[in-house]
Amino acid sequence: MSPRRSDARERMLTSAIALIRRAGASGTSLDEILAHSSAPRGSLYHHFPGGRDQLIQEAVDIAGGGIDRILGDASEHSLVEVFDSFANAWRESLISSEFRSGCPILAAAIESADRTPGVVDAASRAFTAWRTSLESVLGDHGAAPATARRLSNLAVAAIEGAVVLSRVDGSIDPLDDVIHSLRPLFIDVTEPDPR
Repeated sequence: MSPRRSDARERMLTSAIALIRRAGASGTSLDEILAHSSAPRGSLYHHFPGGRDQLIQEAVDIAGGGIDRILGDASEHSLVEVFDSFANAWRESLISSEFRSGCPILAAAIESADRTPGVVDAASRAFTAWRTSLESVLGDHGAAPATARRLSNLAVAAIEGAVVLSRVDGSIDPLDDVIHSLRPLFIDVTEPDPR
């Protein structure tokens, strides 16, 4: 059964995210997106009048929302459970892709801002949303504002870096080491802020 034309937009976005995870934004061509999604070529500019840049930017925005949704469900879970969900999403992604797929947000963030400003802006929005959401979750669980800010920056930066190392090494060890080191920091965030 062939895909419906009406879902071509969603298929193109899903394909763009998958391809960006593997090859980066600049390494993902329209031809590859169309082939991967089985979307008709004529539907591209119908759904994305801004062309490739619009498609890639929207894909990065959607990908950024995935982790933010995990953090958005935090009120029903302990802080350690929230951290585990955040970290394990990356763990599962690396293992299931056999270390061929990384983070589409990081891939977009390292693009040239001169060539693709909208894509870099989308990456910035995603990272800001992740850190802001995590900071808010930490605050809701009793962390002082400065502690929440520092820990949210540390967690996002360390896990993103570990995803890169795990992908390059073809091993989950770097990510597991970072998870093991960060997890205790999420157990009791109600310690007085040293500043």
